[in-house]
Amino acid sequence: MARVSVEYQDHIARVTLTRGDKMNALDDAMVQAIVSAGQEVAASDARAVVLSGEGKSFCAGLDLSSFAKMGQMDAEAWLMGRTHEDANIMQEIALVWRRVPVPVIAALHGAVYGGGLQLALGADIRIAAHDTKLSLMEMKWGLVPDLGGMALLPHLVRSDVLRQLTYTALPIHAGQAETWGLVTSLADDPLADALALAEEIACKSPSAMRAAKRLIEFAENNARAEVLLAESRESAGLIGKSDQMEVIAAQMQGRKPVFK
Repeated sequence: MARVSVEYQDHIARVTLTRGDKMNALDDAMVQAIVSAGQEVAASDARAVVLSGEGKSFCAGLDLSSFAKMGQMDAEAWLMGRTHEDANIMQEIALVWRRVPVPVIAALHGAVYGGGLQLALGADIRIAAHDTKLSLMEMKWGLVPDLGGMALLPHLVRSDVLRQLTYTALPIHAGQAETWGLVTSLADDPLADALALAEEIACKSPSAMRAAKRLIEFAENNARAEVLLAESRESAGLIGKSDQMEVIAAQMQGRKPVFK
């Protein structure tokens, strides 16, 4: 059965987890489908991405059947191989969305647990329903967060918050998640808000938006002198080019820009 659907409309890619009857839990097929969807979107001409889950929850984490397999597999061989640049395939469910060259907005609802939370962390922006519950659930199962969470969380939350989330595995409400930095904003209808935000982003210069995502990623992981050079390099690649000139013309003429 299909695990993920990808639809394109008005330069927006809508990526939906479609295992709603299982709370979009992560089995092998779901992991493969999420990574494949990210790779497809990355190669498309989409200008923004909305990531959501059907049914009662965004993603409740690993499928229980996955835990039964753990004792039978060679964990070191499975996890230590770098199959997707700097990541293994499990980590890639989150990191693939950072590799997508345009902004990714996650619409969260219901349970966002364990691997589901780490998947959401791969998005640039997270909009959650007020009754969403989030948890780094791995410690409950005698594990540590290992689906990209530790590469992403230190950029989002304080060290003490990260430690509490990791050590306790307790769910927190969306309001607390917003205060701590796990969630960008709350909404009555997070999918509608995510689509509206994606529409706003899709109207901006495509080349500038891609440059902005590259620059932010670089700035979060490099020294100041290198970031300053990266700023200059990205701007030099935009100034006077067709997208920027169209933005200026549209502003002067009081109309929406039209990009080729």
